[in-house]
Amino acid sequence: MSSRRSSRSRQSSGSSRISDDQISDLVTRLQHLIPELRRRRSDKVSASTVLQETCNYIRNLHREVDDLSDRLSELLATTDDNSGEAAIIRSLLNY
Repeated sequence: MSSRRSSRSRQSSGSSRISDDQISDLVTRLQHLIPELRRRRSDKVSASTVLQETCNYIRNLHREVDDLSDRLSELLATTDDNSGEAAIIRSLLNY
């Protein structure tokens, strides 16, 4: 039993372990960043809910980026390669 306690104390004293304060700070910051969470009036949103909403938000952003990339690629395919529009589209795709 003492070996369990000592291994736990070694784990908690390691610098790579995330503290409860750091987790709370992250959850608070995410609540302010994610639009869905900002719309909610209640401050009592669980950390699990915040993380789930954050993951959903990131997935949606990825989908939007993929869709925009596809649309720009299609637009580029239908424009003259030497036109100004094509140059603008290529510059957008390179970012």
